[in-house]
Amino acid sequence: MQLLPTLCFLFLQLLRRGGASVPHSNRHRSAPHWLPATATWYGSPEGDGSSGGACGYGSLVDVKPFKARVGAVSPLLFKNGEGCGACYKVRCLDKTICSKRAVTIIVTDQSPSGPSARAKHTHFDLSGAAFGHLAIPGHSGFIRNRGLISLLYRRTACKYREKNIAFHVNAGSTAYWLSLLIEYEDGEGDIGSMHIRQSGSKEWIAMKHIWGANWCIVGGPLKGPLSVKLTTLSNNKTLSAADVIPKKWVPKATYTSRLNFSPVL
Repeated sequence: MQLLPTLCFLFLQLLRRGGASVPHSNRHRSAPHWLPATATWYGSPEGDGSSGGACGYGSLVDVKPFKARVGAVSPLLFKNGEGCGACYKVRCLDKTICSKRAVTIIVTDQSPSGPSARAKHTHFDLSGAAFGHLAIPGHSGFIRNRGLISLLYRRTACKYREKNIAFHVNAGSTAYWLSLLIEYEDGEGDIGSMHIRQSGSKEWIAMKHIWGANWCIVGGPLKGPLSVKLTTLSNNKTLSAADVIPKKWVPKATYTSRLNFSPVL
């Protein structure tokens, strides 16, 4: 976690020098139709897939609502981490082994190798449990033995029942460097920009995306309670959580808001 402040500082220095920018060329309306992709699985056969993953959700991937629904995706969908939290429906094509039902997965990781390494190729690495659910009843072992399969996918709205958006304060955060991990965003699930507002101020200060679902701000001392404004990557929907980070916040704590995006695309 000591790496986070360094990443945030270096990112800000690059921005000031004009040497880096956050790409938003992939902002687009979500396509409702099914698109072709490939898929494999990883982890134990009935397991949850990754432990943590490149989005930074940590142990959340091992419990509901993430449990057994995690997916590592190729760069086309990972979007340098800004695709973290997005939800997709996937279904396989072989009628002899595949169920007609689709499985919903949540982007929690980046696929490290194989066909996913090709920038224009769409690939999913699913948890063993999610991969097995693609099969007709009693055939989960057979489909896992296939290894690599063709499938169809489409974007779908994330729906975290009885959950509101939460903000986890990353380890190492101080009044002069604050890093937040966003959790449980309904609807589009992905975040394109994030702003913070201090107590007694009307100014929204832009945070910087550093990796996965983690954002940071350098400066201060920050005066709490802090309000947070989120804007989705796909369709620029905005939500503001007033005073969600308390005045006496502490690192490693998670603070839950009272609101969420509408669970539609």
